[in-house]
Amino acid sequence: MKVILLADVKSKGKKGELINVSDGYARNFLFPKNLAVEADNASMSEMKSRKAAAEHHKQEEINAAKATAQKIDGKSICLKAKGGASGRLFGSITSKEIAEEINRSFSVDIDKKKLVVADIKNFGEYSADVKLYPGITAKIAVKVEE
Repeated sequence: MKVILLADVKSKGKKGELINVSDGYARNFLFPKNLAVEADNASMSEMKSRKAAAEHHKQEEINAAKATAQKIDGKSICLKAKGGASGRLFGSITSKEIAEEINRSFSVDIDKKKLVVADIKNFGEYSADVKLYPGITAKIAVKVEE
C-alpha cells in the first residue's frame, strides 16, 4: 500500500515522503497514530502543490539573496574607532558593528551571523564575506579609521 507520511517514522521515511508499506502496518500502526494517509488522488495532488509552493518560496529567497548581493558586492564601509598611538584599537571591531553599518549604509537587512571576518584589532582595511544563501556570497571592504 502506498502512503504519504505526515511525520517522520523511524526506519521508514521523513515527513512528506511517498513510501510503500504493507497493508497491515499501514492500517494497524500508521493510520491510528496519524503518522500517514493513504496515497489517493486528493492526497497526491496536495503533496504536489506543497512541493511546488516550497520550491517557489526557495526560488524567491534565492532571488532576494542575489539582489542583496548585487547591492553590496564590492562596496566598502568605513568605521570609526578609538585606538592607541601604536595603531591598535581599544577593543576590536565586531561583526555586529559591521552588520549595523551595512544596514545603515545600504538599507539591507544583514544578520551578524552571516558575516565572515577576521579579528579586527588594528586600524586599516579588511575584507569581509557576507554569506547570504548557500552559494551566494558578497565581498565588502571594511575600513577602520581613528
